[in-house]
Amino acid sequence: MSSYVYMKVLESTPERYDRGIRLLSGGTIDALWARIARRVAGPGVRVLDIGCGTGGLSLACAARGALVTGLDRDAGMLAVARRKAAAQQLEHPPRWLELGVMEIEDELSPESFDAIVASLVMSELLPEERAHTLRQARRLLVPGGALVLADEAAPAGRAARAWWRLRRAPRVAITWLLTQQTTHPMDGLADEVRRAGFDDVREERVPEGDFLIVSARRGDAP
Repeated sequence: MSSYVYMKVLESTPERYDRGIRLLSGGTIDALWARIARRVAGPGVRVLDIGCGTGGLSLACAARGALVTGLDRDAGMLAVARRKAAAQQLEHPPRWLELGVMEIEDELSPESFDAIVASLVMSELLPEERAHTLRQARRLLVPGGALVLADEAAPAGRAARAWWRLRRAPRVAITWLLTQQTTHPMDGLADEVRRAGFDDVREERVPEGDFLIVSARRGDAP
């Protein structure tokens, strides 16, 4: 499913997005956002959150003093993010941009971020959209800047995958009935990051939930 179709599905239910994601993640999504924020965010660090949705990861980074830009193509999702930010009364609330991943090139300047993050986004993009997003992420990062991507990923091994699908199925069905949304586990994200020219690419299975974090750095070479 392309990012456009996925976001159109969510457009009618932005208020229910957080509830749906928490159901799908078994209640572990907040721990994932906190883990990413600890890794990249700090006072004055410029962070771009691609596909920020209702702002959970953006706000986790902003709470640690980062200067966050959250972008999403769904105005309804951004409206929820703004309300959540206002309620937290942050010293430096995120800047919210209504942009899709294919519009990044025209709107954001090269080497304008110290870190770029994305949560449950890359798996919702078509292969060509992911390639474009990764190329733009490398362009937007300063040399040595951090890229951290988190997505749902099935475990390795036939038996482990079979048990994972069986365990996950009821949660997916309930979440879809309540919110008309789901996630799509993906494989091979680390390889795509390498092909985009990033250095020091690493994978980390997150103990809480079914998530895989792929982290990398932009090297000094253009």
